Amino acid sequence: MSLDSSANLIALQHLIDVVAKLRSPDGGCPWDLAQTPKSLIPYVIEEAYEVVDAIQSGDSKAIAEELGDLLMQVVLHSQIASEANQFSIAEVAQGIAQKLIRRHPHIFGDVSVENMEEIHQNWEKIKAEEKGVDFADTQKLSYKLKRYARSLPPLTAGMKISQKSAAQGFEWENVDGVWAKFQEELDELHHALEHESKQNQQAELGDLLFTLINVARWYGLDPSEALQSTNRKFIQRLEMIETLSDRPIDSLTTEELDNLWKQAKLNLNRNVGI
Repeated sequence: MSLDSSANLIALQHLIDVVAKLRSPDGGCPWDLAQTPKSLIPYVIEEAYEVVDAIQSGDSKAIAEELGDLLMQVVLHSQIASEANQFSIAEVAQGIAQKLIRRHPHIFGDVSVENMEEIHQNWEKIKAEEKGVDFADTQKLSYKLKRYARSLPPLTAGMKISQKSAAQGFEWENVDGVWAKFQEELDELHHALEHESKQNQQAELGDLLFTLINVARWYGLDPSEALQSTNRKFIQRLEMIETLSDRPIDSLTTEELDNLWKQAKLNLNRNVGI
C-alpha cells in the first residue's frame, strides 16, 4: 500500500530523527558513534548487494526491507557529514533532484527529443558540462573505461571493459588466442608466486582474472553470476555437511570433511534432479 506525500515525509523524518538519536553523544549507540564515512564503506556495498539479491528473488517484502537498510546508510552518512558541517540530508536530496531536472530538459525544459539516443546524448553532454569536461573527451574509450573501473564491482567492471574494448578492435582473432593468453597468464602467476614480490603476485593474479573474464565473454557467460552461483552452492553444501555431521566441522579430519562433502554434493544433486 502506498503512502501519501505527507506520510512519506513523516516516515522519512522519523528515520532521520532515529539516526540522529543513535549518533547523539547523550545516550546514543556506541557503535553508531564510532562510525566514520570510511568505516561504513563495507556496509554501503553490502547493503547495495543485498538490495540486488532481494530484487532477483522477486520478494517485494525483502526488497522493501533491503531498500530501507540502504536508505539508512544514506541517512547515516548524511548525519555524520552534518555533524562535521559538511552537508546535510536536505542538501543530498536537493542535489539529486536538481541534477535530475538539469539532465531531463525534455521533461522539465523546452528541449524536444525524437528517440532514446537523443535523450542519452543530452544526458552525457549535460553531465560533461557539470563536471567541466569537454564532451569530446567523454566519448573517448579510455574515459568510459575509467568510469566503469571506478563505479562498478571489479568483476562487472572487467566484463564491461572487455566488451567495450573488443568492440573497438582490441580482440583476439579466435577463441584459441584467448586460451593461449590464459595459459600465458597462468604460467606468469605461477612464476610470480614462486619467485617474485607480493605486489607482482597481485598484479599477475589480476591479469589472470581479467583473461578469464575474456574467456567468459567469448562463451557468452556472466562471471559475476557464475561466481555468485558458486558461492551459494558452496554454502548449501556446507549447510548439508553441518546437518550430516554429529560434530562441529572444525573438529573433523580432512578425510571426514572430504567424505561429508561428497555426500552433501550427492544429496543436493538428488534434490535438484541431477
